[in-house]
Amino acid sequence: MQLISTTTAPARRPIGPIVVATLVGAVLVAGGLSLAYLAFATPLLGLILPSGRLEPGQMATGMVVMAAALVAPATFVAVGTNRLAKLLASLRRRAGRQTTMEQLAASLPPDVVAASDVTLPDGRTIPGLLVGPFGVIVLREAPPSAVTRVSGSHWEVRTSQGWAPIENPLDRASRDAERVRHWLAHDDRDFLVKTYAAVIASANVSLARSATCAILTIEQVPAFITSLPAQRSLTTSRREGIVGQIREAVEGA
Repeated sequence: MQLISTTTAPARRPIGPIVVATLVGAVLVAGGLSLAYLAFATPLLGLILPSGRLEPGQMATGMVVMAAALVAPATFVAVGTNRLAKLLASLRRRAGRQTTMEQLAASLPPDVVAASDVTLPDGRTIPGLLVGPFGVIVLREAPPSAVTRVSGSHWEVRTSQGWAPIENPLDRASRDAERVRHWLAHDDRDFLVKTYAAVIASANVSLARSATCAILTIEQVPAFITSLPAQRSLTTSRREGIVGQIREAVEGA
């Protein structure tokens, strides 16, 4: 499967900053543990603290030294551990970042071309398109179920100010499919491209498909493609022309 996208794989992070960040975090943790050892497992603290009958200045100095002995080791360990944890989290995010089209790449037929973030002439962006012998499929992802709800025929999303209305993703995908069909209908073309709309949702989300939009899990997309009839008027050369138009829209955005 061919993938057309402006978002390439994330560039490999230079090894230098990773090594430096790791060393800084490790040094802070080791320094904190060393300070704790010197303060509480050796007589060093007793040698530093003033003894005998103390004057006000000596008492203040002793309090500062004692506070530093208690706070500094914990602070060093906490800061170092935090830096290492953030570094590990950032590396995991970079390693696991994968678009929907990239997830589909291995399972789609070889004669299917996928495109992501296709910008139409009116400025609207289509998240995903699949082009094949069947025509074109417009793909959108359902919003996360954890922050959305359906009240009758109305969709709402949870915000910091409460629930706010949003556009029905099935209706939006259907309208996108109609826009794509008109966009691909060049004046010099004597055929129309069949367009389909589908919303990708997780298996635990219960949504009812509409007359113009299918509801699929990402695993069901290949079977959905297979179930679509081939468009006889969409020859290989015509598909190549459509793919070229889509490529120009993606790369020229």
